[in-house]
Amino acid sequence: MTTQYDIAIVGGGIMGCAAALQMAAGGMRPIVLEQGDLGQGASGVNAGTLSLQIKRVKLMPYALRGHHEWERMGDAVGFKKSGGYTLAFTEREVELLHERQKLKAEAGAPISFVSNNALRAAEPNLTQKVLAASYCPEDGYANSSLTGQYFRARLHEADLPYREGTRMTSISQSPAGFEISTTQGPFHATRLLLAAGAWLKSAAALLGVDLPVQARINTVSVTERMPPLTSTVIGHATGLLTMKQKANGTVLVGGGWQGRGTPQEGRGEVMAETVMPNLALAQFALPALANARVLRSWTGFEANVPDFYPLAGALPGVKDAFVLGCVRGGYTIGPYIGRLMGDFILGREPELPLFDPGRDFDKD
Repeated sequence: MTTQYDIAIVGGGIMGCAAALQMAAGGMRPIVLEQGDLGQGASGVNAGTLSLQIKRVKLMPYALRGHHEWERMGDAVGFKKSGGYTLAFTEREVELLHERQKLKAEAGAPISFVSNNALRAAEPNLTQKVLAASYCPEDGYANSSLTGQYFRARLHEADLPYREGTRMTSISQSPAGFEISTTQGPFHATRLLLAAGAWLKSAAALLGVDLPVQARINTVSVTERMPPLTSTVIGHATGLLTMKQKANGTVLVGGGWQGRGTPQEGRGEVMAETVMPNLALAQFALPALANARVLRSWTGFEANVPDFYPLAGALPGVKDAFVLGCVRGGYTIGPYIGRLMGDFILGREPELPLFDPGRDFDKD
């Protein structure tokens, strides 16, 4: 006898799992279908940065609550509230830093500007060429490689079924709900949530919906173990650098520099012409990195839509189908917006508004 689930969640990343857990707590019977391993897409290969200083102003309320979610997860996800500095090296970057951080502070982020003396006292290994810096005590990071392990344990605790290595091949809808054909056989559910990250466009296309989803191919690098060099998250006014040193001494370097590839082709390809300037900027900010060997660089797909805000709501034109994903900085807000989405599907009023997937993307 085929099991009929209340909802099938396609995509086992942070957002899909968080939504599933919220719906299960509200009395629904969900199943999570993941084409690879839980939490090993964008949720598991990013740099793990949890910085309010690099979030968009409109998303600040979501990011603040997302930070609290990560803090509650604690050691299970390698959470560390280290504080963070964002640096400016030129006069134009100083203007940019002040413009952006003032708006974010007004939106609720505890961001302040610090003197060079205060910066050097806190981070003596940084370059002497910093013209201005902002600081946020809430900034920190988690270990993204623990994402899957954490949510797998949470799903087990909730007795919530999931299937890994289960790639969706087609979807059909009838009055009884949805039949999802997969590489592991069919699954039946009354409702459907697409939370497939960079694969959202192809997933929605199976239902005849054209979502304006694109994928960035972000690159992250890690060095060998180094002596203590920095104790906080370090960023740059342009957003082209994030850097933090883990407890084991390795330094993680990111900043959204692009690789090559598409989600349909599998893992993206690292490009030397973008990794090198990323590492050069990191070395400029932290000169002692000149002595570090880079052990590995990798890529991860980050989905986005033209306005760079989330898709979170009903899938346009398809009854009982929903979509969740597509936002820069989704790692930070993921646990929170997943919970909001769960409430929405349960028929509850979400604590903060969601983001209509059917909106006009040509508007500002």
